[in-house]
Amino acid sequence: MATEIVIRNKWDRIRYTVIFEVLLISTITPALSYVLDKALLDMGVLSLILSLKAMLINLAFNYVYDRVDVACGRVPTERSFIGRIIHALSFEFTLTATSLPIIMWWLGFSLWQALVMDIAVMASVVVMTFVYTWAYDRIFPVVQHEVAV
Repeated sequence: MATEIVIRNKWDRIRYTVIFEVLLISTITPALSYVLDKALLDMGVLSLILSLKAMLINLAFNYVYDRVDVACGRVPTERSFIGRIIHALSFEFTLTATSLPIIMWWLGFSLWQALVMDIAVMASVVVMTFVYTWAYDRIFPVVQHEVAV
């Protein structure tokens, strides 16, 4: 008899996303302001816009990714090392594709400048996503039903 795999509920996904974005904004905004020599307020507003976009994408992306895991018989909170790498990279690719036009417009950057900046930020965010998701899964595990024999 197959056991149904339990995934995160809506409120758990919202908690995951909000905590992640608060940590990201509080670390990345001052760094970008300094590196790009832009006003902290300007970078803060851009970070907030990109964060809100990312939160919406995060909710949808992680729901779909979890459903794919379940369809393949995997428990999402027990992803393998490779599964976590694929998750982080595919999520960042999705964010990059949707962020470039906003960055280009807001900062007056060319496609190349926006891409270089986004790749630099993405490299640190991929690491943060990997570590954060692993830690979150340990701190807030999804309890699976016991198999009755």
